[in-house]
Amino acid sequence: MTGRTDTALIVGDMQTGILANYPFSRAPVPAMRSLVSAARAHGILVVLVRTELRVSGLDVSANNSLFTAFHQAGPLFHEGSGETDIIPELAPQAEDAVITKRRTSAFAGTELDLVLRAQRIETIALTGVATSAMVAGTLYDALDRDFRATVLSDACADAERDVHDFFMERIFPARGARVMTAGSWLAEVG
Repeated sequence: MTGRTDTALIVGDMQTGILANYPFSRAPVPAMRSLVSAARAHGILVVLVRTELRVSGLDVSANNSLFTAFHQAGPLFHEGSGETDIIPELAPQAEDAVITKRRTSAFAGTELDLVLRAQRIETIALTGVATSAMVAGTLYDALDRDFRATVLSDACADAERDVHDFFMERIFPARGARVMTAGSWLAEVG
């Protein structure tokens, strides 16, 4: 990193297979490109998170219907398939952290907490898809771990616009997160 800050930008589930199969997930890409570029320029840690499941299914419980469905969707979420690669527009750089998750929250069973604490991160700016899944799960987990959190509303998306709006307007602020646009956050950073 060129300069140490106590903030990290987390970008979740922007992988080739998701963007190819879920059209709603493409909407935040322009905002994310600007965010990632500015974060790197200001020495803010960029954390790119992707969802991958073992082809064997050893990490998928029959009790978890959502991840069972993801696993059964074929290579879309299978590690090594290429469909779990981060999209080229946000391609990881040497100074970025890439976190592989196997559940909704980017913290569940990953080294994300270790990386953030090792870099003395106290605040996260959270982006990704879907608002009601990865973003919500990661946000709740971050708040439970005492990180300050901001959700960048136009750098997140959900299949249902009203669900996205409900989380941004009601749920996230009620949980203690700041909600703002990417442009507002960029103005603060730079």
